[in-house]
Amino acid sequence: MASDYARALGARLRGIRTQQGLSLHGVEEKSEGRWKAVVVGSYERGDRAVTVQRLAELADFYGVPVQALLPDAAPTGSSEPPPKLVLDLERLQSVPAEKAGPLARYAATIQGQRGDYNGKVLSIRTDDLRTLAVIYDVPPAVLAEQLITWGVLNADARRAVATED
Repeated sequence: MASDYARALGARLRGIRTQQGLSLHGVEEKSEGRWKAVVVGSYERGDRAVTVQRLAELADFYGVPVQALLPDAAPTGSSEPPPKLVLDLERLQSVPAEKAGPLARYAATIQGQRGDYNGKVLSIRTDDLRTLAVIYDVPPAVLAEQLITWGVLNADARRAVATED
């Protein structure tokens, strides 16, 4: 039976692989057989332990830092996960730079720090929304509404901001 940590590690591995648009067989093909689909799949399910060396090699293959593959050490046990806040990076490009400049710079920084490599969308945290509100000098709820209006932020942001009040 897979441990919680092994499953969390597997979820991170799967997330990076899918962000890069690779299937398990695609990994095997791209690696010219170095990474077998069945082995990578067993790592992702948490059915097979991965050594630190192999994890480092897999991170190198995906072109990400090893830390990007490691699960967060955040405690589990919160009753309901917070709403997922997702920025549409493609849509952000169509917003005039004088409005979206600070958001675009902040998003680029987050991408580098958190290793979100797909370039189409970016998950942000509620804390990020609060920080952006300070940058824009408006309350978080006002900023969330503006970003939703621009089509850059998903509507779940309303619930995230409402749970903070």
